[in-house]
Amino acid sequence: MHRRPLSFGRFVAGAQARGTLVVQPRMGFSDPALMRAGLLATKGAADAVVGTMTIDSYTRVNDEASAARALNGGVPLNGFPITSYSPHTSRWVLDGVRDAGFPVQIRHGSARPQRIVAALAQLGLDATEGGPVSYCLPYGRTPLLDSVRNWQESCDFLAGLRGTGAEPHLETFGGCMLGQLCPPGLLVAISALEALFFHRAGLRSISLSYAQQTNADQDRDAMHALHRLAGEFLPDTDWHIVLYTYMGLYPQTRHGSLDLLERSAELAVETGAARLIVKTAAEAHRIPTVAENVEALRVAARAAARHRTAAGAHPRIAPDPADNAVYAEARALVDAVLNLDDDLGQALLKAFARGYLDVPYCLHPDNAGRTRSHIDGSGRLTWSEIGAMPLGPVRDRGRRLTAAGLFDALSFVQRRHDRVLPQHASRSPLPPAARRPAAHRQHTQEVAP
Repeated sequence: MHRRPLSFGRFVAGAQARGTLVVQPRMGFSDPALMRAGLLATKGAADAVVGTMTIDSYTRVNDEASAARALNGGVPLNGFPITSYSPHTSRWVLDGVRDAGFPVQIRHGSARPQRIVAALAQLGLDATEGGPVSYCLPYGRTPLLDSVRNWQESCDFLAGLRGTGAEPHLETFGGCMLGQLCPPGLLVAISALEALFFHRAGLRSISLSYAQQTNADQDRDAMHALHRLAGEFLPDTDWHIVLYTYMGLYPQTRHGSLDLLERSAELAVETGAARLIVKTAAEAHRIPTVAENVEALRVAARAAARHRTAAGAHPRIAPDPADNAVYAEARALVDAVLNLDDDLGQALLKAFARGYLDVPYCLHPDNAGRTRSHIDGSGRLTWSEIGAMPLGPVRDRGRRLTAAGLFDALSFVQRRHDRVLPQHASRSPLPPAARRPAAHRQHTQEVAP
């Protein structure tokens, strides 16, 4: 098997120990030369960067035949078809690029990840992400039963690699799923449950995700809750928190989008996140270029460094008041699920069948669809209907969004940041390479809100 350099988890831990936020883009190319060039371009963008190879949509659903037809016909895919290329080709992409100072993570969005996981392991890679819930409910109609089984097999396979001397790393996506209108307590609970699912399969290097939402104070509570749950449930695990820059409708102006990115970097520093998944100034309009991804990495890294210096290098992760509402809500959901079955996979299935876990506005047939949420006057995401979730009384029960209200909620962050006055002095102009013709823009973000 291909020799593995420094593990993903140890790289992130090393950066965190020296007070540096790890930044990471979300992109993928189907052309091996472009994929290699994209990795090389992002490698030197900041002090601590993780490379990303996002997998194409055909490969995510195990449709290698369609991926091969597209490649043979010269049709660009929206990601790297890792199971369609030979290991020789994929190793060429990584050769001399991935090293101890630049780990690479495979991102994919698949409810059937077995072939993807086997392919990345064959290349000597050790990091990927997803989860049985978060890579099932938002992306299609694969039965949750199948996704749980598929992810159990994939986790077992990854855990088995520890016998070879590797330390495979798996990141939950539960803190991001349909996150733009999902109150943080549920996001934190699903992220924690997926991390525990990975842990019970034998994995000992895990990251827990959370996506920036609509209110900074609520986000700080959520990040504290995730830290606390990880400490409670993963005591023998090398874990860290990864924050995603806002996943919903992105600001349409350049100054608004960069302002939102900087706020996410500041939130990461304040709450002790080790890694930040960035978004670019082009998010509201089109797939970003490599140059725009490089710019986003640099903007985020600079904002994090400035904020850490201004804050005296003391992230705000001290214990919050005991009545942190996000932690209380998340812990109630986690406990309710764990009490359903000793087998966590079965517990997750029972939780969705009974509505103990119920994602608002999610149309998957295994989701009860009885919950609703809204943004209150302070910008916090709150429940208006909780269905059967074990959360107690809801203050705004019965309040439902109209079509206009739903649009306003979805565009809340976009409108707020587009109104922010530009601060040109702190930002460099967009590199000329970012204005290449559309025909050359073949990379993609992973499938996510």
